[in-house]
Order: sequence, then structure tokens, then C-alpha cells
Amino acid sequence: MPLDDHDDALERRLSAALKNAADACPPPSPGLVDRATARGRRLRRARFLQAGAGAATLTLVALGGTLLPDTGGAGGAAPAEDVRPADPRTARPSPTRVSGQEMVATLTSLLPKGGTVTGASGTGSADVGKALTAKLTYTGAHGATALDIAIRRPAPGDRPDGCLPVQVRPYDRCEARELPGGGTLYTTRSFTRPTGDTGQRRWYAELVTKDGVSLLLQEFGGGDEKATESGADPALTLDQLGSIVRSPAWHKAVDALPPAGGPSSSGGRTASDGRPARVLLSLLPPGGRITDLHSDDALVQLVYDDGHGKSMIEADVQDDMTEALGGHMTCPSDAGDDCRARTLPDGTRVKVTRTPSEKGGDAVVWTADTLRKDGRRVLVREINSFAESGPVTRAEPPLSLDRIRSMALDRKWLE
Repeated sequence: MPLDDHDDALERRLSAALKNAADACPPPSPGLVDRATARGRRLRRARFLQAGAGAATLTLVALGGTLLPDTGGAGGAAPAEDVRPADPRTARPSPTRVSGQEMVATLTSLLPKGGTVTGASGTGSADVGKALTAKLTYTGAHGATALDIAIRRPAPGDRPDGCLPVQVRPYDRCEARELPGGGTLYTTRSFTRPTGDTGQRRWYAELVTKDGVSLLLQEFGGGDEKATESGADPALTLDQLGSIVRSPAWHKAVDALPPAGGPSSSGGRTASDGRPARVLLSLLPPGGRITDLHSDDALVQLVYDDGHGKSMIEADVQDDMTEALGGHMTCPSDAGDDCRARTLPDGTRVKVTRTPSEKGGDAVVWTADTLRKDGRRVLVREINSFAESGPVTRAEPPLSLDRIRSMALDRKWLE
């Protein structure tokens, strides 16, 4: 076959394969974007509240390798004061401007003296995005640590991240402290990889002011994020991180934030009225201990302990899912007892499954998935651990497949 013909045939086969693969995938749920946004806010991805990928990043070559003068003190942040909250009644576009250089200079000034700063960059008021940021690597007497801070004013309807759900970050150790005059300081010991308690350590402090401004500072032990698997502690303590985010040196940056207003990042959806959580709680067997409840307008997650080990249980409610789940509500021919599917007399389709956790490890996931004729989907899941990526706490989840099937079919979800 001539080379040109071979290339044409390969291109046709590749195009056909891609089309077949696309046709085999169900279209996304109509609520997928909103739900992903809500969950993403809670999970707070590794880069946290950095400005978007399109944000202009200003590299401060002049600060590369800067040696912080040793003033003879113990080193550390200026005496902590609560960052001055803006009065939302008088918030308006402010002429205050903060540059990326100023953000880096402020963070540098609050670090222990005598260390070296390299790789500094920042984003300011003129850059794309709504967060003011600074990022650098600090090397001192206790080794190297990468730090970055992001300051933002959440949109209406957004909630502060605070302590992340144990179902998402099972190995985090988070503490919350209410501050005089309002505001809350969250400090967390964590790991770069959320699915384990080994490897690079990641500590962070978040100050949420009385009017909701978030100042989030994180550090990675041993250098940049994922640059090492060392389990060494970061160079700065949690107390030092807390002092930095509470420093009055950030007043100007807070004043430079855009005022609150406009649609929320959740796409304008209203906050949950708590009904999904109330329904799930009403369907659980009595006598169990409920902890770590987290809920939005569609997804509810909690930890249930019947005295024989903790288990994560969640319920997910979606509308207009008939087309999206067209090929999902059936079982493969070789599934055996691990998958059962049927259609009820009223047209409701039901599928129950037992599968290994997608996060790896030994955890198992039991699921009851239901799709009604009007397109409403109710899915109930349980795991034999308090988190899908956490350690197994019992041989099996606490509720039988028939029990979670009945829970998913309960008419309370339709009221």
C-alpha cells in the first residue's frame, strides 16, 4: 500500500474509533456543572484558590535568591491581629491596587529572618481572576518549604472551605478557632496526596474574616508540591502560618479585593434548605451514631457508626437523567450477583451493585441506583470505611443491598 493510502486509512480508522467511543459515552447530567462546582469548592484542589489558568503570573526575578536579613530575633510573622473585615454595607469598587510584586514582598516580610527566598511569583489586582496570590520557596534552618497564599472574597452563596470533609480528606487533622471580634482560623496538618498518610506533608492555615474574606496559606515540606516523597515536616509551624494570615500587613490586599456581588460561582443556584440531609437521616436505622454530615442541594454525605465500625453513606438526587442514563441501568452478562437490575411496574428502573472502590485499597462500595419515569434519579451508596480512600473499618458496609434499595426508592425523595 502506498504510504499516502496507508496514512488515509489510518486516519479513517482513528476517526471512526473516536466517534464510536464518543457515541458509547452517555451525555453529561444536566446538573453536572453545578454539582461539580459545588463539590469542587469543598474538595479544594491542590492548587487551592489560585487564580485561574489564564491568570497572568508575574515572575519576580529580582527576588530570586533574596536573603532575608537576620535581625537576631527568633524569626516569624509580625504580631498577629485579625485582618480588618470590610463592611459589606459600604463595600464598593476600591481604587486600592495591589501588584504581584507587593503580594510577594508582603509574604516575604512575614517569613522567619535569615532564610532564602527563591522562585517567587504573584498575581495582583490587574491580573485575571479574583484572587490575589503569592508563591515562593523559602529555605531556612529547618530546610526548604514551598508556600503560597491566596486572598479572595467569595461570591454570594459560597461557603468557606474551613475543615474539609473527612470523606474527602480522611487523613487531615483540622482545628477551628473562633477569633475575638469575629472570624475563624482553620489550621490543618495534611498530606499532598489525599489517599494516604505518608509522603510529602502539606500544612495550611485559612483565616475566614467576619465578612467572609478568605486568606489561605499552604506549605509543602521539602520544596514544591509533589517535588519529594519525604515525610519531613514543613519548615514553618502551624502557629507561624496562622500568624502570617492574621497579620495586619494584608489589610491593603483585602481592601483591593472586588466587592461582593454578582452571581455565585455555583451558577446562581440557591443554597440547600437541608431537605436532602433530613430525608437521608430519616431513612437510616435508629441507634447509629451520625458524624461528619455534609450536604448541598443534591448530594448528602455522612459517616454512620452502628457500633461495629464507621461507614460512609451518601445520597445523590438528580433530575432529567433519562437520556443521560440510557445505557447505565443494566448489568453486564458476567456480573453475577454483584449486579442486579430490573424495571418495576410503575416504570422505575433499579440497579444494585457491589464493586471495589475506585480509589484503590480494600474498600468495597455498595450502590442502589434508581431512575423514575420522570427522569429523577436517586442513588444511595455506602462504603465499609469512613472515606472511600480511607482504611477499611469493617468487613462489609452496615446496610444490606435490599435496605439501601428501599431507601433509594422511598417516596420522600419525591416530595
